[in-house]
Amino acid sequence: MPDDVKDLPEGGATRETKLADALSERYLAYALSTITARSLPDVRDGLKPVHRRLLWAMHQLRLDPAAGFKKCARIVGDVMGKYHPHGDSSIYEALVRQAQEFAARYPLVEGQGNFGNIDGDNAAAMRYTEARMTEVAQAMLEGIEEDAVDFRSTYDGEEREPIVLPAAFPNLLANGAAGIAVGMATSIPPHNAGELCDAALELVRNPDASTGDLLKHISGPDFPTGGVLVEPVDSIRDAYETGRGGFRVRAKWEREALKNGTWQIVVTEIPYQVQKAKLIEQIAQLLEEKKLPLLGDVRDESTDVVRLVLEPKSRTVEPAVLMETLFRATALESRFPLNMNVLDAERTPRVMGLRDVLKSWLDHRHVVLVRRTEHRLAAIARRLEILEGYLIVYLNLDEVIRIIRSEDEPKPVLMATFSLSDLQAESILNMRLRSLRKLEEMEIRKEHKKLSTEQKRLQGLLKSEGRRWEAIAEEIAATRAKFGDGALGKRRTETGRVLPAVLVDETAFVEREPITVILSEKGWIRAQKGHIPLDGEIRFKEGDSLLVALHAETVDRIVVFATNGKAYTIKADVIPRGRGDGQPVRLMVDLTNEDAVVAMFVHREGERFLVASSDGKGFIVKGEDLLAEKRTGKQVLNVDAPTEAALCVPADGDTIAVIGENRKLLVFPLEQVPEMTRGRGVQLQAYRDGGLSDAKVFRRAEGLTWVLGERTRTENDLRPWLGNRAGAGKAPPNGFPKGNRFE
Repeated sequence: MPDDVKDLPEGGATRETKLADALSERYLAYALSTITARSLPDVRDGLKPVHRRLLWAMHQLRLDPAAGFKKCARIVGDVMGKYHPHGDSSIYEALVRQAQEFAARYPLVEGQGNFGNIDGDNAAAMRYTEARMTEVAQAMLEGIEEDAVDFRSTYDGEEREPIVLPAAFPNLLANGAAGIAVGMATSIPPHNAGELCDAALELVRNPDASTGDLLKHISGPDFPTGGVLVEPVDSIRDAYETGRGGFRVRAKWEREALKNGTWQIVVTEIPYQVQKAKLIEQIAQLLEEKKLPLLGDVRDESTDVVRLVLEPKSRTVEPAVLMETLFRATALESRFPLNMNVLDAERTPRVMGLRDVLKSWLDHRHVVLVRRTEHRLAAIARRLEILEGYLIVYLNLDEVIRIIRSEDEPKPVLMATFSLSDLQAESILNMRLRSLRKLEEMEIRKEHKKLSTEQKRLQGLLKSEGRRWEAIAEEIAATRAKFGDGALGKRRTETGRVLPAVLVDETAFVEREPITVILSEKGWIRAQKGHIPLDGEIRFKEGDSLLVALHAETVDRIVVFATNGKAYTIKADVIPRGRGDGQPVRLMVDLTNEDAVVAMFVHREGERFLVASSDGKGFIVKGEDLLAEKRTGKQVLNVDAPTEAALCVPADGDTIAVIGENRKLLVFPLEQVPEMTRGRGVQLQAYRDGGLSDAKVFRRAEGLTWVLGERTRTENDLRPWLGNRAGAGKAPPNGFPKGNRFE
């Protein structure tokens, strides 16, 4: 016994193992189980174990397309009890999804009863619904009784189940798949079976065909709910080449004219996996929040066909512009990801491109063809052996009858007398008397000849790989004819469109309203409706006070400049409304607790600003260069601790006045300060001790003004303080505020 194993009094034993090793071993086993036995489909038949077991159980119950329906509870019970030891709800959900025409492009299950709808309503309980297989499912199982695939024991060892289905139908790409495993996921959209068969035939004819060659036949996904594919061609090709990417799908709509020149938009197809009820709820919510100012109303007039009616607020609105605002703001446009992560023939998970997926399916069909051919040849050989025994009977009928009548053990005597095999002797002894007719002998010779001909053909098929691929091509062509045409096979998702060149102003998503934006000293931001007096009473939390208040409109962009030298942009319409305290500005932009707001203002085109740090360095920056549409903001003024950004003031004028903490004032021309997009800037004023207190850009002809109490003072004679940039300056004029601030 190993040294790390210890005996227990009850006769058991314990083994000491590091916790990290034990956890990694067990988690790896769980991860592999999730990947291979639950979440990822097999590239050969495109099925996960639960779907494969469902079809096998329905096949065992003889629920063929021509048979009657059976209760779903019976099917789920068989699957759970014999093959799939998981919860009945997960099995039933998988069955329901395979029966939903809006979820599966080519349903494998035909349902009878309430199987849910596109609004997101659930199916009825399994005791109320019934199901049977479709012709597509029957094609998936074709040849399974002819040793086409391997079987394994079920979880309890009492039954047998197929490891993979023969799959005469390209199910993986035709119906798609989605699943989340441990550390990996899969997402494959549905495609058109006819196009897939054409691409597969191209690959049979030309095994070196590229992805571009295959895409001459496949124009992209084909979703059961239709829609319009607007993904660029290059992006589609790259996605299929690598197995990773995505497809942008938009709702299908048309303008419907009404009387008196009015009109409305009618949506007839929505993107895949978008629940119609939730979509309408989303549009209604945005209408209520006044984020769709071009839309007047939305109605659902759907029956079994989707019909969403969108009424414009004004008939002067362009329909394309209205729809573009809806595409940007709602699920009328969605993106379906492509991640063709599947289990290959060796049960190894890997991401495949389009060519590899089709090649794997064709290779599987080749294996199935060989196995079915070998199975058929074995059956023919057995039957020919029996028929040859029958012919011996007819040639020696009297002697055979004598042996059977006179011998106690006729079987070994027959075998010895006529050199028969055990199978032949047993078949002769089991013959009926009526089979001894002359007519029966003719039928046997006819059958023998027919089987011999078939045997030679099948033997020739096994010897020639070219003939096998010709046979596979014929099978695919038959599948193409059966499932690629008609209502089921007709392409539903429109392709070939490019995104329309519709220019939509961002303000079209927001209703223009006046607001007052209020920022407190402790960093709480809120907006109040209308332009309230900025010098009026504004309430704050206890211990808090006003930092900045400004008039704006909901379509404006608010710029926040912080002590870290970064500029942040906040859309005015997302600032919390009402008379509450609002929310911390740090939740809207990435500001740390060590950073504080230096300035806040409304962005206006063409404005310039002076930014400066506490050590007196600064530069001029355009207002456009302060805009940053991301939470992390945009670094404008470079500062290193303990230096901080100290100010951001409008640069409207020709002269700069700078005052330091040492109470020295310096005035110099604005042209001495460079305009930059980012940097540390130049020295505005020199200091022995302290740093920058305040700065102001003004027009020299109008004089330098400052606020003193409730009055505004102006100094026109600035000669004593005029100098050049980086000078020391002189004491300010009498009456300048002791706080060293111009405002």
